[in-house]
Amino acid sequence: MALDDNSCDGALCTFTLCTIPGVEQALAELRRVLKPGGKFHFLEHGLAPDAKTQAWQHRLDPLEKRLADGCHLTRDPVELVKAAGFELEFVHSEYTKGPKPWVFITFGQAINAK
Repeated sequence: MALDDNSCDGALCTFTLCTIPGVEQALAELRRVLKPGGKFHFLEHGLAPDAKTQAWQHRLDPLEKRLADGCHLTRDPVELVKAAGFELEFVHSEYTKGPKPWVFITFGQAINAK
């Protein structure tokens, strides 16, 4: 990003962590531009908690990537955010209406605790 280090108070990400190539690098870049204490809000779909739905997500993932412009059904947004070094302040996950492999939704807020 063409932004200075520690230059942003907050960031919002909606239904993009599933698709970004190099998602780990993108989240590292987001941490770089967020000020210490900066908030990261996210709304994503991803890997379901139950084994049966996960099995279907893994089966469908190769097709999903081709048909949905690189979207991965098997990415876990909470784990990605934590692995990037953010501290979770709030997370809520639930199934919304629709076929289970596509509708496990997570929204949350994390802090850049540099």
